[in-house]
Amino acid sequence: MTSAAEMLDRADAAPPAAAAGTVDLDALYRESGIGEILGQMDRELVGLKPVKTRIREIAALLLVERARRKLGLEAEPPPLHMCFSGNPGTGKTTVARRMAGILHALGYIRRDHVVSVTRDDLVGQYIGHTAPKTKDVLKRAMGGVLFIDEAYYLYRPENERDYGQEAIEILLQVMEDNRDDLVVILAGYKDRMDTFFKSNPGMASRIAHHVDFPDYEAGELMQIARLMMDGMSYRFTPEAETAMQDYILRRMEQPRFSNARSIRNALDRARLRQANRLFEQRGEAIGIEALQTITGEDIRKSRVFAQ
Repeated sequence: MTSAAEMLDRADAAPPAAAAGTVDLDALYRESGIGEILGQMDRELVGLKPVKTRIREIAALLLVERARRKLGLEAEPPPLHMCFSGNPGTGKTTVARRMAGILHALGYIRRDHVVSVTRDDLVGQYIGHTAPKTKDVLKRAMGGVLFIDEAYYLYRPENERDYGQEAIEILLQVMEDNRDDLVVILAGYKDRMDTFFKSNPGMASRIAHHVDFPDYEAGELMQIARLMMDGMSYRFTPEAETAMQDYILRRMEQPRFSNARSIRNALDRARLRQANRLFEQRGEAIGIEALQTITGEDIRKSRVFAQ
């Protein structure tokens, strides 16, 4: 049996004309443009197969619900609030942006718009400060998606004078009363999010979709490094390619490793070393090839190799 998510992948086939009392899902799919959004997500994100599958499943649900409405099958809007759990640098923010695009294309939010915040944007430092801060963020996000990173920091039971609970209560009310005009995506480490939901059953009951983001494997991180280099108009020498593969294996074993974020940081530092290497040659004319090239030395000067 073909799954709803697999149905989305057949949209290029020419469909027969829809009969009275029926709806053409392929036509709805093409008209919405969500195929382009899903394709963009596939191009942007290396690996993450379970995440992409889950997003396609959610997109299929929303497409079918739109078809039901076209045939007059009115029902409560599907619950859309989500939790993205996983380690840093696994693509949660990028997927949130693509999810906003899907929701907007299918008519579930008014704007293809993501407001990304943390605890500091929502919680005040004194009495009377939290409510206006939280309401201002909600006002900015209304009609789109509110992405709350490290959402578990909203709840600090060890501090009796903490105002995070006030922010949570305001969020809960708005998530219930404005669920047809705002989608909230909570994000953070899986174990901490699980603890957060156990401590806040009201929040847990409002989250319909849980998407787990796995860590990248070494080969996937190398592919991400190549894509980042291409995007910045740089290239690795063969020696740099080998050095980068070695760097990834070493860095994955060290503390505070953040998946793709750590790779971007490593490339930024390699570009810094390349710039200083070229600056030392400033008496010479420098060609475009040299300006685009990262060498093995630019990678291996990282302190990761000294540890």
